[in-house]
Amino acid sequence: MVHFKKFDNGLRLIVKQMPGLMSVTMGIIVHTGASIETDAEDGISHFIEHMMFKGTKTRSAFRISDEMDAIGAQMNAYTSKDLTCYYAKSTTGHAGEAFEILSDLFLNSTFPEEEIVREKGVIVEEINMNDDTPDDLCLDLLSKAFYGERGYGRNILGPRENVNGFTKQDIEKYMKRRYTAGNIVVSMAGNIEPEYAEELVARYFSDLPCLPTEKIAVKVENPAKSLFRKKEIEQIHIGIAFPSVKRYDKLFDATQILNSVLGGSMSSRLFQKVREELGLAYTVYSYLSSYEETGSLVVYSGVNAGNYRKSVDAVFDCIDDIKRKNISKEEFMRGKEQLTSSLVFAQESTSSQMLLYGKELIYSGKVYNFEQRINEISSVTLDDIMSAIECNFNRDKLALSVVGNVDKPLKI
Repeated sequence: MVHFKKFDNGLRLIVKQMPGLMSVTMGIIVHTGASIETDAEDGISHFIEHMMFKGTKTRSAFRISDEMDAIGAQMNAYTSKDLTCYYAKSTTGHAGEAFEILSDLFLNSTFPEEEIVREKGVIVEEINMNDDTPDDLCLDLLSKAFYGERGYGRNILGPRENVNGFTKQDIEKYMKRRYTAGNIVVSMAGNIEPEYAEELVARYFSDLPCLPTEKIAVKVENPAKSLFRKKEIEQIHIGIAFPSVKRYDKLFDATQILNSVLGGSMSSRLFQKVREELGLAYTVYSYLSSYEETGSLVVYSGVNAGNYRKSVDAVFDCIDDIKRKNISKEEFMRGKEQLTSSLVFAQESTSSQMLLYGKELIYSGKVYNFEQRINEISSVTLDDIMSAIECNFNRDKLALSVVGNVDKPLKI
């Protein structure tokens, strides 16, 4: 059962009731993230996410954690290019208590000055950790090579100088513009009565003012660069990005199936050729990254320095073979089954369902329909895959990134 409610102030609630379970995941999702930040704001969405856990009008940072632990609940948050999500998972019997604590930190955080100073150091260390994690660094560099310095090319963490310069006033100014009722979805999935969920949201969020939210269109560029970062490490990490479909493109499902054939599973072309047959990489895969305005089909591999060029050639051999529309019916059917099963498996996870229903409401304004999605995937044909091949793999707008003991960018 799925329950939807829009409150008078514009806030929306979506509940996926799963009666056979004993737990519930509750999320507060804000339609804001790194892609809509200005240069001066770069990193502030993520900074605010951290600061939300540092104390409210009635609770210290320790008390927030302590009270969640006391009821055996889990709480966390994350920031992406276009979303910020705060969530808690609890047993059904403690759902009300967990949601009260989650709502308190979301609505009543005070952002103490001493905590702001302390958290700047924590986030700078997170940036340092990211710089020391070559696969993360490679994919961040790839986003910049593909999208440029702004929009979807931004690193979610932001630059150190911005983080060190953020103030309480910056936080409050940004939240006043973005953390508005109409820009927020509360999503719950699990064993919870919809009426009770509605009562909880009304209790804590009814006073959230109805303010207009600025609709910010993300400016999309495709500089198609090749970037590199020299690091004295054993492996060379390679990122390749082709322009691909938007989130709701008519070929979205076909492209997902195409990605499965290319590098989305252990039976994929990339895994079987680059790793199993040639032994050139431990990790090699591809994935589709789609947004409202644009998308990319990404290939990543981590290879031995001595096999650098050979590995790149092997990856492009797989891509070129697919570009010749050399996909069998068996590969097509396997990719379709993998896409279908991933949706079925997600039906058994309260966390996955909370995000799935919440994000769909944020992105499209519609209630996610599982049966419709299964039917859409089922209706994809092999001809659709051939059409997807034609709109992917454009080398003229290809972006590349390399991290490792290299002295120049990768050339194809």
